[in-house]
Amino acid sequence: MNPTAAAKLGIKPFEAADYLKSDEDCAQYLQACMDEAPEDAALFTKAVGDIARARGMMQLARDTGITREGLYKALGEQGNPSFATMVKVMHALGLQFNIGARPAEG
Repeated sequence: MNPTAAAKLGIKPFEAADYLKSDEDCAQYLQACMDEAPEDAALFTKAVGDIARARGMMQLARDTGITREGLYKALGEQGNPSFATMVKVMHALGLQFNIGARPAEG
């Protein structure tokens, strides 16, 4: 939709961060992203960025030792964070990775 028309109608872009209120919300959001597109690292990174914005980038920057600008860059649409960065961010957000065997195809 045309941004001008959307503004006239009072339609705002969807912002996932507005709905991520609890740790459970955040965990379920990440799991849904993994279930929907398990090989899409950019989607996972964007989802972590949404959670980071919901929790507050300033506090996350303090907790990770990564600058706020660095976090926005790493977790943005063009971001390609290292695994080490993702581990730091996930830990600071109070989230964890759980690894399991993928179900057999067929």
